[in-house]
Amino acid sequence: MQWTSAPNIGEAPLPQRARGYWKARFSAAGEGLEKLLEAERAQLPPWVVVGLGSGIAAWFALDRPSQWQAFLCLGAALALIGFSIRSGRAGRALGWFALAAAIGCALVWARSTLVEQPRLRRAAVTQFAGNVEMVEHLASREKVRLTVDPTTPGLPPHVRVSVDEDKAPPGIAPGAQVEMRARLAPPPPMALPGTYDFARDAWFWGIGAVGKPLGPVTVVRPGQPHGLDGVREALRQHIENRLPASPAGIAVALATGDQNAVDQDDADAMRRAGLTHLLSVSGLHIAAVVAFAMFLSLKLLALSEQLALRFNLVLVSAGVAAAAGIGYTLLTGAQVPTVRSCVAALLILAGIALGRDALSMRLIAAGALIVLIFRPEALAGPSFQMSFAAVTSIVALHSTRWARRLLQRRDEGIVARTGRALLGIIATGLVVEIALAPMALFHFHRAGLYGTFANIIAIPLTTFVIMPTEAAALALDLVGCGKPMWWACGASIDGLLRLAHTVSSTSGAVALMPSMPTWAFGLMMAGGVWLCLWNTRLRLLGLVPFAIGAVAAALAPSPDLLVTGDGMHLAVVDHGTPLLLRDRAGDYVRSLVAEASGFDGDPQDLGSRPYSSCSNDACVAMIRKGSVEWRLLATRSAYPIDWPTLTAACANADIVVSDRRLPRGCTPRWLKLDPPALRRTGGLAIYLGSPPRVDSVADRVGRHPWGQFAFSSGGSGLRGVPGSAPGAGRSAAPHTGG
Repeated sequence: MQWTSAPNIGEAPLPQRARGYWKARFSAAGEGLEKLLEAERAQLPPWVVVGLGSGIAAWFALDRPSQWQAFLCLGAALALIGFSIRSGRAGRALGWFALAAAIGCALVWARSTLVEQPRLRRAAVTQFAGNVEMVEHLASREKVRLTVDPTTPGLPPHVRVSVDEDKAPPGIAPGAQVEMRARLAPPPPMALPGTYDFARDAWFWGIGAVGKPLGPVTVVRPGQPHGLDGVREALRQHIENRLPASPAGIAVALATGDQNAVDQDDADAMRRAGLTHLLSVSGLHIAAVVAFAMFLSLKLLALSEQLALRFNLVLVSAGVAAAAGIGYTLLTGAQVPTVRSCVAALLILAGIALGRDALSMRLIAAGALIVLIFRPEALAGPSFQMSFAAVTSIVALHSTRWARRLLQRRDEGIVARTGRALLGIIATGLVVEIALAPMALFHFHRAGLYGTFANIIAIPLTTFVIMPTEAAALALDLVGCGKPMWWACGASIDGLLRLAHTVSSTSGAVALMPSMPTWAFGLMMAGGVWLCLWNTRLRLLGLVPFAIGAVAAALAPSPDLLVTGDGMHLAVVDHGTPLLLRDRAGDYVRSLVAEASGFDGDPQDLGSRPYSSCSNDACVAMIRKGSVEWRLLATRSAYPIDWPTLTAACANADIVVSDRRLPRGCTPRWLKLDPPALRRTGGLAIYLGSPPRVDSVADRVGRHPWGQFAFSSGGSGLRGVPGSAPGAGRSAAPHTGG
């Protein structure tokens, strides 16, 4: 007889027990998340600003309006889900973040529409008159850049022209009326994928054309700088009359925020040494001005016994320091880092006046919120990113238990106190360098490796010597006795420049990277924000996306071929060294190609290599990638080439590049790049891997409004290119003649 066990009375069936098990697990996970967010509740408000920035970044990263609309719908849906589900703090956090992201995307989209101005459609030579709006002296390029409001019909409302410094007539100042004959063109897009996109900035600045005069510039009515422009121009001239050219450029940048006055060699040395932030008026400079104004006013007011007894001198001094900070911000042009630093300084002063410590992530978030509301496009620029990354990383470091325990002041000897302060400076410098390195590599393709150690000397030198002596010299010039202070200021700036040149010339001073994938950069930024904004061990999860992005960036391949959007300049990248098609290319093209290929030096000549054969009219080169050889044909003159010779050379080539329109009979095996094709693609970075791929400026820009004026289509125009594999073993160069 077979016995079976009777079921336990009251026991639920298996599926029901499984559902109960998972329900309990989800409930426990939800409770754990609530406890975690409760512990981090003070850090939740800054994430709303991060959500706003994420929406703005998504608008720049996505290609077309349909994708922007989808992002808005997704943000709205997540916000509704977050606010409607009963998940407590976690649901509300999701709702606010998603809502802020949707608002950020809509905000920058609306901003791009509101700032739209007429643009020149094609290059033209024209005679026009207009009123000068802005004058910028580019000492490093020996140019004077004018922003003109044309009065001649048919031109955009804002035109920028560059005049050689020795040809700039007297009387050029804001408000002047000028006449000139100039060649004008639409604002150019990025020359190569991943380089600076001037067309984007020009769109938000309202500049509709750029160009250069073809002859003299006639001043019909001289202008006179007025207001803050007049003060800045007077300061620039006064400083240049007191100091030699090289230190004068640094002094002008510190006093007026105009970095254009800095000599090009000095600017390159400062960049390679990791000291460029000293030239951009930001937190360091605002802090020095505010601290000096508060210290001086507090000491002077305390000399009066009646004032000290009747008034809160700390509150009065905070007001004086706030006025000084606002004035310095306006004087230096109210750039993004300066505005952020000024807002932070004002909040700190308010905290001091109220007897509270205002230095926190909320303060940084407030500054970012103000900037993003009024200028959301600033998020895409390196100035905003590097400025906020630096100050956020500093606050995050000093909020950790390790830093508070190690760096807080205590009763100890002078040696220990000095060593502790030095350790704090080194730790802060290292953290800032790590935070800024991804942005420097993404935007500029290079990052200084010795910046931490250079800044240990440069920051105190700038804060406590250069800026005070320059301010004292300007003040003493009012009574005619500022010469000694000018000597001290010039000597200290010379010391700073010697430091920059010494560090920049050291072997291995710069890390180079040709191109970083945008998604890898985004992962590193997301991981960095996560690391900085949380206080508990939850912050360590940010190391995962940061590490993934860093590895992806380090493993990203270098381009094998670079082609500018006009087809005139081409570079073959041979083991990291760019080889230029035209050995007489200008400094701008040479630096552009070196930057895009991650090369620290001057590009070389393609015709000097044994695997190339060049004449005055064309070059043929064999590019080996692995086991495959690619045959490149590129023209480099405007002289006609015999039809049978040209068509035969094209048929025997895998890639053909020309700055002239090629006939239909020119049919290479893989890729044909002439002006009609390049007008659709813009500049190109070509990777001859397996499979080969092409990265174009048009694909980078997408359907953003400034790209629609530069490209005749929204895509690269390369889809459907014949993909037959290149042959190997062909080395004979065809004869090309005039």
